[in-house]
Amino acid sequence: MKVCKFGGSSVASAEQITKIVDIVTSDQDRRIVVVSAPGKRAPDDVKVTDMLIECAQLALREKNYEQQLAALVERFAEIQRELELPFGIVAEIEKDLRFRLGGDKKHHGMFLDCMKAAGEDNSAKIVSQAFQARGVKAVYVDPHEAGMLLTDDFGNAQLLDESYQHLYKVLYGRDDIVVFPGFFGYTREGRIATFPRGGSDITGSILAVAVRADVYENFTDVDAVYPVDPQLVPAVTQGITAMTYREMRELSYAGFGVFHDEAVVPAVRAGVPINVRNTNRPEEQGTFILQSRRVEQGKVVGIASATGFCTLYVDKYMMNREIGFGRRLLQILEDENVSYEHMPSGIDNVSVIVHEKDFDAEREERVVRRIHAEMQPDDVMVQRGDALIVVVGEGMHYTVGMASKATTALSEAGVNIEMINQGSSEISMVFGVKTDQQARAVQALYQAFF
Repeated sequence: MKVCKFGGSSVASAEQITKIVDIVTSDQDRRIVVVSAPGKRAPDDVKVTDMLIECAQLALREKNYEQQLAALVERFAEIQRELELPFGIVAEIEKDLRFRLGGDKKHHGMFLDCMKAAGEDNSAKIVSQAFQARGVKAVYVDPHEAGMLLTDDFGNAQLLDESYQHLYKVLYGRDDIVVFPGFFGYTREGRIATFPRGGSDITGSILAVAVRADVYENFTDVDAVYPVDPQLVPAVTQGITAMTYREMRELSYAGFGVFHDEAVVPAVRAGVPINVRNTNRPEEQGTFILQSRRVEQGKVVGIASATGFCTLYVDKYMMNREIGFGRRLLQILEDENVSYEHMPSGIDNVSVIVHEKDFDAEREERVVRRIHAEMQPDDVMVQRGDALIVVVGEGMHYTVGMASKATTALSEAGVNIEMINQGSSEISMVFGVKTDQQARAVQALYQAFF
């Protein structure tokens, strides 16, 4: 059995939805289809989820939202007309949207989740009718009826483990094709709650685990996962054939946007292979993400990079003799609700790398003040405008000279290394550079390893 998830670009138009029907019906093992909300039809278009958020925010401010609502209904109506589906589906969608907009607004997060989920929910209803119009036995399944139970952390909900048993009973062994909306589920109290943005990937992974699927196919708009960002290295044309869960997790962390990194977790635990494929080129085999793969020593699978980091430097003579120094430093960050990414240290100094978005000027001032007051350092400094570059590969494990190869390439490209950190698993190396040197650094590393 295969579970297939189709992203926003795959359900953005009638033409794309027709491709979904063709893909699913071409393989009798494809039994469960998870869909996102309609995405952009063109680069300058607006995603349905963004339209829903705008509509919800107007409703929360008690502003008139009729124009935005009409635009939302028209997006679905355009798909209905081009697929030649019954008009009743559009009337049903408008009724659903108005019902949600008229809901309880006392809890803003709960109201926003209810509105955001309308994109996936109504997308699934449209897609199920597209299958039926082609004479395919298919049915829309409501996550509430299927037992998709989540925590009440609205906007960042997590699955309750009992859901797997419920989902198995409802979805396993059916003789029809199930069309299931991604991104959301229900709390025990029957309230809609959503996963983090991009959570349709998570839904697909959960369903694949629940029904013990042989493969979880994640259809998107690229042929495969590429070893480097094509925008930074336009020459890259060859995708990755296979990679491990660990490699995917490391690359996702540093900006590989093809696959939502949290979606890997359920599949990892259950050992379900993930296959990233292209809706527009289904004949391509894509990238397989597996528990293990055959590796060649010294080989790198990918290079990822991300901007938007800053570094907190703390210097204190004899710091290494002061028991609890690191714990107290991290406690200050925890008190300010700041998570850290890396923490390389020396004998008399330590650096803590955090996301800039979590460390605004006001928060920085409080943290620095507390460090001076509670830890009596010799110096504290914050450097902004950093980028992190991650070189990943199972073949790096126990291979001599990998760091040398990377640092030589960066040196020859004139890139100054602000920080270097190697994970204990030895399948990744992280380099900190200034943001204006990010592209040059990635290009140099690509030339060295590929």
